[in-house]
Amino acid sequence: MKNKEKYQGIIPAFYACYDVHGEVDGERVELLTKYMIRKGVKGVYVGGSSGECIYQTVADRKLTLEHVMKAAEGKLTVIAHVACNNTAESKELAAHAESLGVDAIAAIPPIYFHLPEYAIAEYWNDISSAAPDTDFVIYNIPQLAGVALTMPLFREMKKNPRVVAVKNSSMPTQDIQMFKAEGGEEFVVFNGPDEQLVSGLAIGADGGIGGTYGIMPELYLKIEELVKAGKIKEAGKVQYAANEVIYGMCSCHGNLYGVIKAILKIKEGLDLGGVRKPLPALIPEDMAQVEKCVAMIDKAIKEFC
Repeated sequence: MKNKEKYQGIIPAFYACYDVHGEVDGERVELLTKYMIRKGVKGVYVGGSSGECIYQTVADRKLTLEHVMKAAEGKLTVIAHVACNNTAESKELAAHAESLGVDAIAAIPPIYFHLPEYAIAEYWNDISSAAPDTDFVIYNIPQLAGVALTMPLFREMKKNPRVVAVKNSSMPTQDIQMFKAEGGEEFVVFNGPDEQLVSGLAIGADGGIGGTYGIMPELYLKIEELVKAGKIKEAGKVQYAANEVIYGMCSCHGNLYGVIKAILKIKEGLDLGGVRKPLPALIPEDMAQVEKCVAMIDKAIKEFC
């Protein structure tokens, strides 16, 4: 694969950015994009779980991606998740993403109905056909999608030359090894679970895409640096610190992404709004825990970075 290097590194999943009325706010999207550039990450993964994609319209998702691309100015690798729960809208988003010049598009399998693997392959290939000049990333997240990327399905998808990577968010890190071995030297596999970045990189992942990278990119960049240097024990200490923050964030009443946005507002002055219903919003009682998580992040960055 040409330009494999652009997919190697730390790629935060991009957060949904809303105004006071809960609508996508292009200006806030651009501010978040510029923040990512300043932090020195490799790229952004737009329109995935962290972007609240299943609760957004096609127009919402197009608007977000347009403002990301405007602000990125070629300084970030941009992977656009384009899957909807129907083929037509997924193809519309794929064609739109290609027209903007993204580096790659990505898609989960269709959810709710348990489709046979040949139908999943057709769905992905149909989406890819709408962006014929753009790399395609399979998003494997069986715990949420309800279907796993099996080796027979993976082999079928490898027949499509645009399929260059898997974003592997299944929990067993051995899956990364299996996809790397089957995909070949030039095939890219991203580590998905944030809590396992050290393990994923150690077993062969080319980089990581994660939903909590955006609030503490310094820690994940340090993990990548240490693993590359063969300092696995030291990387593990940073991973433990990041995981403690994640556990802390998940203890709030409000949704994780609401907690993340509250942390970004405190730490970086970025007001990205709340989360879209039915995701639960933060309640006043959550703020003490949010402040505690901010302190944990600051302490870990000071200690390790």
